[in-house]
Amino acid sequence: MEKKLKHKEDLRTLILEAAKKLFVQEGYEATSIRKIAKEIGFSPTTIYLYYKDKSDIVYALHQVGFGILRDRFFPLMAVENAFERLKALGKIYIHFALSNPEYYQVMFMMKEPLSFLTSKEENAAWIEGQYVIEFLRKTIIECQEMGYFKDMDSIAVAIQAWGAVHGLVSLHVTEHLDCIKDVFERNDTMEEMVYASFQVFVEMIAKSK
Repeated sequence: MEKKLKHKEDLRTLILEAAKKLFVQEGYEATSIRKIAKEIGFSPTTIYLYYKDKSDIVYALHQVGFGILRDRFFPLMAVENAFERLKALGKIYIHFALSNPEYYQVMFMMKEPLSFLTSKEENAAWIEGQYVIEFLRKTIIECQEMGYFKDMDSIAVAIQAWGAVHGLVSLHVTEHLDCIKDVFERNDTMEEMVYASFQVFVEMIAKSK
């Protein structure tokens, strides 16, 4: 029984990894169950034993990616200084995105996972994203208690911070930021440059009145 369960999980992982690669390289619409099956050397029938269709697969990838991100955020709950925690959140988010660009594109740059979610249930909640934004918002509130982000709406600040880091990461994922790095002849790594930019932004708005 244990061997059967392991084989099942191994095959599920194989399907997801192949789909992730094809979704990013060829696009969601151009990727079919048949192509995914060919990529892993199995028949399409095998894939249908695990997933109903490719929208089911893309949402499963979305969930796996958020699970990884949550696990990396979790240790930051022990950081007492909320402002340092905020910067650390940005740093981990950036590292995750740059280390897992395919997952990042599925999670934050493809509309299909959320389209799948809303098609399955009216007023469906985006549980994965809500956890991330709520953790960020609570950190912002604690920062306000320390005197940062005075008289600012905590949700607005959280979305602004998320938007800033997402924009920076997206510029890198689409290779636009790489070109700018070459123009300015920066010697630091892309991850260091993205984090430095995020840090400047956060510290700037934190001191605003």
